[in-house]
Amino acid sequence: MIKDSIQVTSFDMSRLFAMAEQIRRQGMADKVDLDQLEEELARSVEVSSDEVPSDVVTMNSKLTLKDLTSGKEITCTLVFPQDADPAQQRVSVLAPLGMAVLGYRVGDRINWSMPHGMRQLRIETIHYQPEAAGDYHL
Repeated sequence: MIKDSIQVTSFDMSRLFAMAEQIRRQGMADKVDLDQLEEELARSVEVSSDEVPSDVVTMNSKLTLKDLTSGKEITCTLVFPQDADPAQQRVSVLAPLGMAVLGYRVGDRINWSMPHGMRQLRIETIHYQPEAAGDYHL
């Protein structure tokens, strides 16, 4: 990743750590890279939901990314694993792309290892961020 820190709301932080703990208790930790998610969360700056800037990707944000190699744009929503649906462009926070965007801002460039090699992405737009819309419960 290019940036040194990311911003994650306190609400998202507690839900993400609880999710990771539950996955470990269920014995499914070998199927996902929880260590990588927890490393990202550990280096993040925790902010309150009412103070997070509207250009930061939070859980349930809908955003457009641009692949800087191919020029292709991808619009997706960052969700918890149980809400993931590739057909609806709902990307799990546990997927490489989901981990790549959490806490970053519009304009940020992100280097991230994807299943088909290293990619450089730029966050182009956030179409919807729950906190900016006053939807603090999502």
